Amino acid sequence: MSEFFGIGGYQRAPEGYMSWQHLTFVSSLMIVMVLLAVFFGRRYRNRSPKEKNKVLLVSAIFIDVLEVSYVTFLSVRDADPWLWRLNLPLFLCSIMLIALPLAAFSRGRLKEAALDFVVIFGLLAAVMGTYAAGNNYGTYPVLSVTNVVSGLEHAVSGFASLYILISGMASMKKRNIVITFAILIGFCAAAYTADRLIPYNYMFLMRGDGTPYDILYNIVGGSPVLYPIMVVVLFLAYIALYYLCYYGVMKLIAKKRSK
Repeated sequence: MSEFFGIGGYQRAPEGYMSWQHLTFVSSLMIVMVLLAVFFGRRYRNRSPKEKNKVLLVSAIFIDVLEVSYVTFLSVRDADPWLWRLNLPLFLCSIMLIALPLAAFSRGRLKEAALDFVVIFGLLAAVMGTYAAGNNYGTYPVLSVTNVVSGLEHAVSGFASLYILISGMASMKKRNIVITFAILIGFCAAAYTADRLIPYNYMFLMRGDGTPYDILYNIVGGSPVLYPIMVVVLFLAYIALYYLCYYGVMKLIAKKRSK
C-alpha cells in the first residue's frame, strides 16, 4: 500500500507508455465504462428526466469528491500545501469536473448546453486521458494512486458521455453551439492565464508533454504564439465536426425509419 500511494517515492520503475500493462489497465477501464453506460442508459431511457438525472448526480459527486480527495492526499503526502496550484481543474479532461456537475445540477438552456458539452468531450477525455496519457504512464507505475485515480476520473467522463446519449438526455440543439464554444473558450482563457502566471502546462497550451499534442507542437516549431492558438482552433474544430457528424447520423436514422 505504501508503494501504491507513493509514500517515500515509488521504488518501481514505470512500466512505460503503451506497455502491455498500460494497455491492459486502461482497456479494462474502458470495457467496464461502456458496459455500465449501456446498462444504465437502457435502464433509464424511458424514465422521467428527474430519474435519469440521478445517475448524473452520482457521477458528478463521485468525480469531484475523488479529485478533491486525491489532491488533498498529495498535499499531505508531499508536505506541500501549495500543491493545489499544480492541480487546478484546468486540464482538457478536467473540464468534466466542472461541466458534469453543471449538467447534473443546473436547469434550462444552461443544462442543455452542459449536457451536450459532456457528450462532446466526455468520450474524448476518456480516450485521451487513458490511451494517450504518455505524460502519466511514462512517469508513474501503472498501478499507482496517480494513474488509478486518473483512470477512474476519465472513465467516469466517458461513462457520462455515453449514458447521456443512450438515455436520450442529449438535445444537441443548434442554438446551444454558441454556449458550447463559449464554455471551451472561457476554459482555455483561464488555463492560459494560469500557465503564464504559475507557470504550468494546463490544457497542454504550452507544450505536448509526451502526448499527441507534440505532433502539433513540432509542426509549428514550438512557436509560443501559434501553438496555443492552433490547440484552441483544434478544440473548436472538433466541436463543429462532432455536431456535423451527429446531425448526419440522425438524418440517416430518420430517413431509414421513414422507409
